[in-house]
Order: sequence, then structure tokens, then C-alpha cells
Amino acid sequence: MSVGHYENFPVGSILLPRKMRRAVHAIYHFARYADDVADEGDAVAAARLAELDRLEADLDRIAVGEPPRIALMAPLAVAIAEHALPLQPFRDLLSAFRQDVGKARYQSFGELVDYCRRSANPVGRLLLALYGETDPRSLAQSDGICTALQLINFWQDVAVDWQKNRVYLPQEDLSRFGVTEAQIAEGLCDAKWRALMLYQVERARKMLQAGAPLGRTLRGRLGLELRLIVMGGERILQKLHASEGDVFRQRPKLNSRDWAYMIWRACRGK
Repeated sequence: MSVGHYENFPVGSILLPRKMRRAVHAIYHFARYADDVADEGDAVAAARLAELDRLEADLDRIAVGEPPRIALMAPLAVAIAEHALPLQPFRDLLSAFRQDVGKARYQSFGELVDYCRRSANPVGRLLLALYGETDPRSLAQSDGICTALQLINFWQDVAVDWQKNRVYLPQEDLSRFGVTEAQIAEGLCDAKWRALMLYQVERARKMLQAGAPLGRTLRGRLGLELRLIVMGGERILQKLHASEGDVFRQRPKLNSRDWAYMIWRACRGK
């Protein structure tokens, strides 16, 4: 599955048990719609925030057993009730999307990770909740994977995000490596840029590797799905490293050979 910012969300995957697919679709459509409210189109900030507030109001209704008023929230209410899903991850997503409306730069890596905690980690936590895997270690490993995947998406999309006036590379790192935003606008991949990007690639790789054991400890289809997702992230990191971070000439993405190799490895449990 590959849709915008949710490239790692397993919507409609044949690996998902049938009884889970409806809930996963409902979660995805909520996240996709809310993300688009924050990022897409030409609505003014006030209108975007008002719509996100409407979504949160429906979460409040669901929390007290009242029917939601927005159509796309009805399937989500069913999923939450059927699977006893926690509401906090949905609220965290809305918090991140509100931040997207007014924030386009991040001063530090810690600030960026906090954003990932609310924009990416909730997805993993909700999928684990669907499978009844809520022990602290699994949640921590899932958070590591989700944050890493979000960072990988940021690194591969530097040029794309620049067109939206967004820079997710921490400002302190730009300064540290002597890279300016003018260089991003120019698409200049010099020694300073390569050093900056390889540093960020290694950061994401360490996070991904820290969470990767979860894909081997989870049983059945979820474990297989997660191993594929982790390997997809690993492969993008390999491509970023091989290009020395030159995302201006070509955005790294997975091809048919990558998928064939990943499926072979995932089925072997590697």
C-alpha cells in the first residue's frame, strides 16, 4: 500500500485477518482525512483547525456512547466499540495535524521526535491494540519503528516538502553542518549536504533496528506484515545512503525487485 504520508499503513493488505480489515480501513480513513484537512487544498488555517475540532468533537461523542455527526466517523465508532480501541492515539493524531497547520520548521531533533510521537506512533499503537498486543516492550518497539518510518519519509521527501514550505530537517542540524535553506531550494548536493543526510540516515536506521525485533516476536500475519514494513524502511535507507542523500534528482522508492526480495526475507522470518 502506498498513499501519501501513510505509505506504511497496511490498508487492504491481504496479510491482514479479514476480521481486522474493516477496523483498519476506518482508522486509515480517519487519519488520511484529518491529514488532508491539515495539509491539502487552499483552505485558510482557521477553517482547517475548525474541521479538526469537529473531528475531535466526534471523538468526544464516541467516548460517551453518542453517535458521531461526521459520516466517516461512523465506521470508526464501530471499530472502537468492537475492538475496545483507546481514544488517545486518535487525539494524538489530531494534535499533530493541528501542529501541521501552523508549524513548518523544527528547531531540534527532540522537537521533531515529539511530533513523530503524535503523528506516527499512534498508528502502530492502534494496530497493536487490534491484535491485543499492548505490553510495554511491544509498544516501545512499535514506537521506535513508527518514528523511524516517519523520519525516513521526511528524509526522502525533502524536495517535496520544500515545495510546501516545510523543512523537517532540524534547524540545529542545518546549522551544525553548514547547510542553508537556500541550498535546499537550489537542490545542491555538496559535501555538506551529504554529511547532513548521512547523519540523519544513521539516526533513523538506529531507531528502526531498535524496534525491528517486534516483527520477529509477533506471531502470524501481523509479524509478517511488520517485517515487510521494516524491510521497506531499511531499503529506502540503503538507497538514501547509496545516493549520499541526493533526493533532489530522484526520490528513493521501492521497486518490484525490492518487493520480491523483501517478501522472500519476510517469509523466512529474517
